[in-house]
Amino acid sequence: MTVLVTGGAGYIGSHMVYALIAAGEPVVVLDNLSTGFDWAIAEGVPLIVGETGDQALVAKLIKEHGVEAIIHFAASIVVPDSVADPLGYYRNNTVNSRALIECAVQGGVPHFIFSSTAAVYGNTERVPVTEDDPPMPMSPYGSSKLMTEIMLRDAGFAHGLGHVILRYFNVAGADPELRTGQSTKGATHLIKVAVETALGRREKLDVFGTDYPTADGTCVRDYIHVSDLAQAHLDALRYLRRGGASVTANCGYGRGYSVREVIDTVKQVSGVDFRVDLSPPRAGDPAQIVASSDRARAVLGWKPTRDHLPTIVAHALGWERKLMLRNR
Repeated sequence: MTVLVTGGAGYIGSHMVYALIAAGEPVVVLDNLSTGFDWAIAEGVPLIVGETGDQALVAKLIKEHGVEAIIHFAASIVVPDSVADPLGYYRNNTVNSRALIECAVQGGVPHFIFSSTAAVYGNTERVPVTEDDPPMPMSPYGSSKLMTEIMLRDAGFAHGLGHVILRYFNVAGADPELRTGQSTKGATHLIKVAVETALGRREKLDVFGTDYPTADGTCVRDYIHVSDLAQAHLDALRYLRRGGASVTANCGYGRGYSVREVIDTVKQVSGVDFRVDLSPPRAGDPAQIVASSDRARAVLGWKPTRDHLPTIVAHALGWERKLMLRNR
């Protein structure tokens, strides 16, 4: 029985495909290649270029490949872009997800794992935030993901679609074997931007906001290694196959680092003292968000192994160097 990975040519999705292959799982990828790359997919894995909202195509894939589980990554993910283009985000993240969920129900797919986000929480009152804290998204991106969570829960109740919703915190790093990593041009992820700047691919790094109510005035985030995140999905899949009830779980380490701390770490690991400019805050950015991951550990059996910011940065830096050679 096959696992369908939507967005499997993207950053997190490509790591997921490698993890599934290593676990002996048959995989098929659906990706429109708007931000992903066909070369990022593990060799031998079928790639179908198309949209998750194309129900005829998805229904065909489910039937022809005997899809038993869907891991849904495909989405637009840049918070400031969602503020500028909310309708585009609701179309791609919410409307297309609704179509995919319907195909799963109609095609008899028993298991669905959804890539959600800590952005559903907004500015949290509690640190670390738990899954039981009220969602209060500050951006259309966060709202678009929360809407999909609600649809998935309702579909699970009405149609028995077993699902795990994983709320990611700040995903970073790269495959330790450097087979894949964050490759999107113009990416906004802090560690990606910082290593690009350290390697001279950007002139400078902008710090957006320096008067947040945090220890050093910059935003605080919980950074999780992408390989640990892929493992959480494998654990979620095994959990559902064992008959586990549908659940929502945070994916983070429970430790926050400020923007300044991340920049300092990148400078130390790279050995480069690059230019940093201070800029006004961006719309939709909460001051601080850190995960409580007790549920993922206790319920899914998740045991992350790369909770070390310098290691995350070193893997991101190694991938960026490899990417520079590839793009010459």
